[in-house]
Amino acid sequence: MILPEATLGVLGGGQLGRMFTMAARTMGYRVIVLDPDPLSPAAAVANEHLCKDYDDPQALAYLGEQCAAVTTEFENVPVDSLRALEGHCPVRPSAAAVGYAQDRIREKTFIRDCGLATAPFHAVRDEAELDAAVGQVRFPAIMKTAALGYDGKGQRVIDEPGQACDAFEELGGVPCVLEERVDLQLELSVLLARSAEGEIAVYPVAENVHVNGILDTSIVPARIEPAVAERAESMARTLAERLDYCGVLAVELFLTHRGELLVNELAPRPHNSGHYTLDACLTDQFEQQVRMLCGLSPGSTRLLSPVVMVNLLGELWFPRPPRWDELLQCPDAKLHLYGKQTARPGRKMGHVNVVMVDAEAAVRAAHGLRDALAGS
Repeated sequence: MILPEATLGVLGGGQLGRMFTMAARTMGYRVIVLDPDPLSPAAAVANEHLCKDYDDPQALAYLGEQCAAVTTEFENVPVDSLRALEGHCPVRPSAAAVGYAQDRIREKTFIRDCGLATAPFHAVRDEAELDAAVGQVRFPAIMKTAALGYDGKGQRVIDEPGQACDAFEELGGVPCVLEERVDLQLELSVLLARSAEGEIAVYPVAENVHVNGILDTSIVPARIEPAVAERAESMARTLAERLDYCGVLAVELFLTHRGELLVNELAPRPHNSGHYTLDACLTDQFEQQVRMLCGLSPGSTRLLSPVVMVNLLGELWFPRPPRWDELLQCPDAKLHLYGKQTARPGRKMGHVNVVMVDAEAAVRAAHGLRDALAGS
């Protein structure tokens, strides 16, 4: 076990790194953040900030020497950097596990190999594979880049086969997946923690609503039948075990109108849809990340109350700053801002958790509060 007063490292200094750092420091650990952004939100609360690229040899060597263990806040950190650090100290999740989430082709193939269903898809790495994909995938479909896509980026909706070539070119001709658009009833996510000893703790399933490809709202517990929740949790456990995963893992799923559960993608880190845990669970996802990194047992994932999380995006800051007084007068609302100095449309600036005994009332209150912040 790695105990308080030890030094932990994190690659990535955005809001997830910031909340990890705050949890670690609350528990008595020192934290070094590696992030090339001089205005990194996590750096503002860390003990030390290495303002270097993620593959900087000197920065990695220093991190490996100073830290008892290292984690990452996002999946697109160079896998070679994680491998280099594994020569010095525990890295959780491992470079191998993170690597699966960096390539949609590899990720979706792995999910299928685990015996779990995904939306029908076909790899597209060149024109020949594009022709084959168009012949095998039903339309409408979505073309997604295999790497670096998030929050709706790197995607094109294709209504008919004749649009596929243009979409592939618009995405730069890089490796992609062509995926059938499924008949969705709900989008769900399962968050879990798995220890180095293989002990798993699963959080309640979240029901998610996306707007323009970006998570807008998470409702917990999800408004689904218990049997569906059990299936979703079982699928997430299977993936974590097959990966021999150590850390916090989020599994995003589609629930179709036919009752099918399809795995959409994996996130080898805390997740936006898990922010509700900060105010509604005995152990939040960032404390859990610290616990898994340090070789401790998972904390309790017990839900203390129904909760609704709504994201606060940069457009709320225009044409004037949000009306914080409207939100802060609500006794059931918990505001979390990420310390980002520049607001932009679509940029995640913070979130609000509304904790109420009545989940439906919490949904109405959460959206009402966001409207009030905008002055509408």
